[in-house]
Amino acid sequence: MLLRAAKQQQNAQSYLPQQALKGEVAQDLINLFNAADRGEADRLLQMAADKHRQAAPKLAEWMEDNVPEGLAVFHLPAAHLKRPRTSNVCERLNKEITLRTRVATLFPNEASLLRLASAVLVETD
Repeated sequence: MLLRAAKQQQNAQSYLPQQALKGEVAQDLINLFNAADRGEADRLLQMAADKHRQAAPKLAEWMEDNVPEGLAVFHLPAAHLKRPRTSNVCERLNKEITLRTRVATLFPNEASLLRLASAVLVETD
């Protein structure tokens, strides 16, 4: 779950009014994703949002709106929780789409971009 906390921490950076909060927010997110169950994770999320609400109201709002989506992993069976620590497959797929779209830098419309991305995905499948 450490990877999810790291990704959430990267996203949270844009909502920090001061870099001094960076380590504290990172630790809050790591503790949240290392919780024993979903109930504990929800409690830790609420505590973290309340803790940062005064100094960083946008961060607190972002945490309440976006972090619960990452907590869906707590609904997986315990046996499955050993595996989803990395997202290398997704990262590689996103990199492949980025490589292909960088070559064709101009797209006349959104549909043409979608066709190229779909072709990459079909080719990968």
